[in-house]
Amino acid sequence: MIPGTVSKMTQSTVASAATIIVKTDIVLLTGATQVNTINPGLGAGQSQFLVLIPVTGSVILGTSGNILVGLTAVVNRALYLVWVKSLGKWVINSGV
Repeated sequence: MIPGTVSKMTQSTVASAATIIVKTDIVLLTGATQVNTINPGLGAGQSQFLVLIPVTGSVILGTSGNILVGLTAVVNRALYLVWVKSLGKWVINSGV
């Protein structure tokens, strides 16, 4: 997002799984399967931002894939994640 400009975010719904593929900025996450890997929508070669919103079930974000620090997500509470290219990991900003 660039200050002073209109930014349009895209949204999709994805079922929870060990590995999920995100293609949008905002992802409504369904189900209760633990997520360990989130494939970056823009590829791993650039830093990016993701808003993940669990809408059904209690989803655990695990650390055996590309998530730096795991947590148990709260239904309907947004998780803000940043892909840190140099780490090759998603860093969770909030959501607990």
